[in-house]
Amino acid sequence: MNHRKTHHSNTITSTVGKITIEGPLSSSSLSQFHFHKELNAFRPAPKQFKALMEIAELEEGRILICHDGETIVGYVTFLFPDPLERWSKFNMKDLLELGAIEIAPAYRGLKLGSKLIQVAMMDNMMENYIIISTEYYWHWDLKETKLSIWNYRKVMEKMMSTGGLTPAPTDDPEIISHPANCLMVRIGNNVPKNSIELFDRLRFLDREKFQFKK
Repeated sequence: MNHRKTHHSNTITSTVGKITIEGPLSSSSLSQFHFHKELNAFRPAPKQFKALMEIAELEEGRILICHDGETIVGYVTFLFPDPLERWSKFNMKDLLELGAIEIAPAYRGLKLGSKLIQVAMMDNMMENYIIISTEYYWHWDLKETKLSIWNYRKVMEKMMSTGGLTPAPTDDPEIISHPANCLMVRIGNNVPKNSIELFDRLRFLDREKFQFKK
């Protein structure tokens, strides 16, 4: 599969000035920016910036950013699922995971997360993919936002819906370990039927194992 990437951008005027949302960007393009020091939800900011540039080098990897001048203040990543997760079991070339999305605290409330996802979906190539996002409450910034688990879940659903991702059932043990966790899915218009059927099997692997044992 040829993972074509077409750059799109959008500039908004906010209470903190003009913010540009753009991507996918190459690692060389990313290296021209500074990385906000408070983009550290997953690892220290310098290490996270390095991780983003490594993802950008992957054939399928997509990094979109929002930046205030020369400073990256938010990002979203798309790449193949982690090899250790069930979503990689069938090695589907048309299945991408929205792996991470983060906005620096001072820039939250501007709906930049939603705008990142919207710009990502401007690329017609995204119609050839099944896009998933696995939402686990223990990854949510409940302390900083002061939201309850369920209110945070509503915020995440609303943000993901701007890119066409909606909740989908699964028997994945980690997701069903807490009722607030969820699998979000977007199936592109050009995804073939056999890929959709294979993805349905992925969503209910435990059920399939049980049926096989019987």
